[in-house]
Amino acid sequence: MKKAWEMEHELTSKAIPVVLSEEEQTWDSAIDFDKHEATKLKLLWKSNVPGSFAPERVLVGGIQSMENMGYHVEGAEKYIKEAVKALEENNLVKLNKVTARVCRELNNAKKDIKSPYWKYKMYSTWEQYKNSVSFYKYDKVNIHTKEFEEKTFAAWIAQICGGALGTAIEGYTTENIEKTFGDVRYYVRKPNTYNDDITYELAFLKAFEYKGYNVTSDDIAEEWVGLIPTGWSAEDVALRNIKSGVYPPESGYLNNYYREWIGAQMRGAICGMVAPGNPEEAARLAWIDGVISHHNNGVIGEIFNAILVSLAFVENDVRTILKKTIEMIPTDCEYYSVIDFAYQKCLETNDWRKAWKECEEKYKKYNWIHAYPNAAAEVIALYFGKNDFDETMYIISMEGQDVDCNAAQIASIYGIIHGLKGIDNRWIKPIGDDLITYVRSMEKLKISELSNWTVDSVRKANKGE
Repeated sequence: MKKAWEMEHELTSKAIPVVLSEEEQTWDSAIDFDKHEATKLKLLWKSNVPGSFAPERVLVGGIQSMENMGYHVEGAEKYIKEAVKALEENNLVKLNKVTARVCRELNNAKKDIKSPYWKYKMYSTWEQYKNSVSFYKYDKVNIHTKEFEEKTFAAWIAQICGGALGTAIEGYTTENIEKTFGDVRYYVRKPNTYNDDITYELAFLKAFEYKGYNVTSDDIAEEWVGLIPTGWSAEDVALRNIKSGVYPPESGYLNNYYREWIGAQMRGAICGMVAPGNPEEAARLAWIDGVISHHNNGVIGEIFNAILVSLAFVENDVRTILKKTIEMIPTDCEYYSVIDFAYQKCLETNDWRKAWKECEEKYKKYNWIHAYPNAAAEVIALYFGKNDFDETMYIISMEGQDVDCNAAQIASIYGIIHGLKGIDNRWIKPIGDDLITYVRSMEKLKISELSNWTVDSVRKANKGE
């Protein structure tokens, strides 16, 4: 094998000088690149969610998130007005400079030792997590039955329906959703399957197909950079880190202000689907996947959804699934304090609105894309929706926040428990069998093919047992 210097020396030695015409000496590519970079920069300070048009300021949200995680952010906050003014004036020179200053402040932010965040245990390894909980044990699920195939297909259909429902209303509050739509008990517009949430589940499944239960974070991370052209918030940072050679778990932590947002929590279902009735394995896979783009409570959010979905294969009562899942979250992490608070509010009242109102108030300092308010929303919707898909989708929609992530993940539970018979055809018919994504080589999939792929991958991973 040739050395790098030999390759470069050979290239230079064989290069013959040429004289370019004036037209050939253009820098059009540089101009195009600058336009692209300018668009990305502006989106950090002002954007709208593609599916719902809810307003976003993702870098301001990053400052907010760092304060949530117990850091002093005054140094970054002082630049916000200056950045907004530069954006309004389309002063890209100024905006680039101010953005760099904000990132420097956040990357070097000092701990706020008075923050309640630091009174909770931080979980940085799977071993820490595993040793802090007791997992429920079940007999092995028979994955070679028609029933398993049907449950898997129904889980995907339900998840995609839930995502389509939530995409149109994400990023808004309960009050404003109600003012605009009244009670949301069905799609508020013609649904489509184009959703970024499922993107990362497809990447996980591709890695799992090859490696089964021996899959590593590095395996999944490389599928990310191979298959996924772009990301947002935590996933955007992780993609840039991985492309720069910063692999998990550092890719999920380094300069990632969004590491406890919902991006890992929104993809836990696939880990539960490939570990049916095995909550410990579902949790382990969720940890492996989560650390690519998240850390600590952000990863635990993915574990929460993975366990919920895994248990649906062996339990048929949603409240039982919810209670047991909460019991498999470490009681000394901040994430537990959130889901326990929501759960206790459920026990105290027979009205989901009362329970949710208290959660909405308690977690108002968190961005609507943060894991916490969305985890609380899931708890309340599952508890009060009980075993009814329609009622659960109604509650999770009316709670607002990151609705597509929440609805999609918990919808999977109902698909597994009830199969297609538990989901009215009015949800499924507008979706059909087509799944449209922006994943390279998977832009157009059949949902039935995705289901078969999942089942085949699980069976392959269990071959010989």
